[in-house]
Amino acid sequence: MIKKIPVFVLLVLSALPATASDAKREQDYAAYIRQNPTVGKAVWLQADGRSFLGLFTEAEKADNANAAIILHDLGEYPDQKPLIHALRTVLPQHNWTTLALQMPLREQGASEADYYPLFAEVSTRLEAAIDHLQKNGAKNIVIIGYGLGALMAAYVISEKPDNIQALAAISLAVPETTAAQAQTQAFIKSIALPLLDIYAEFDLSEVADTARLRRMAGKENPVYLQVQMNGENHAYQQDHERLVKRVYSWLSSTLRQE
Repeated sequence: MIKKIPVFVLLVLSALPATASDAKREQDYAAYIRQNPTVGKAVWLQADGRSFLGLFTEAEKADNANAAIILHDLGEYPDQKPLIHALRTVLPQHNWTTLALQMPLREQGASEADYYPLFAEVSTRLEAAIDHLQKNGAKNIVIIGYGLGALMAAYVISEKPDNIQALAAISLAVPETTAAQAQTQAFIKSIALPLLDIYAEFDLSEVADTARLRRMAGKENPVYLQVQMNGENHAYQQDHERLVKRVYSWLSSTLRQE
């Protein structure tokens, strides 16, 4: 016999969002970071009535005027090795304060498309990150996104570029989808900021095989630059230090020209 669900339970369920970030997975990652001390300081930011983790690392030989928000790839966390960890810890050695954010998560095994409904949460998290950096002296704020993090950043900046000076998009895909959150070419066309589109020679097919599409979308932007990292795949495990150097060198030269 099937039991009827109480009306009040149905009302509560109907009031919940159809999709929301997996808070338990975020908490598990935060606990892992607490158990494994790392460079920088854990900060808890507020967005959508919830706390989320960021790793804040101040520039070593300068103030916090130049700051980079770092967004990880699908299902990862703000100290993911090797690339995210390297970006957030090496840039401060070159006068860039960093704030690596925990992006909204879905359950283990969720596809990229499953993440698209969470992009609204990304927007509010970025607003909280910008506010935190500005309160700590940031004047020039850039975003560095990797994989899904790059798509999230492009989506948000295309709609609301306020307070962002540049975007470094690492392994930015052009998904085959009609989802509004994943129209990469349209995002690139609408972004007038300096945009570094950097990808690996042996990257995922939706990244490497669509490089020309991104390049054509960016042709009207005089400060769009596309770079291929030879000999690398999507994980950038061969020489992630070279990628990090390419990113901070581009950011430094770009901000000097602004």
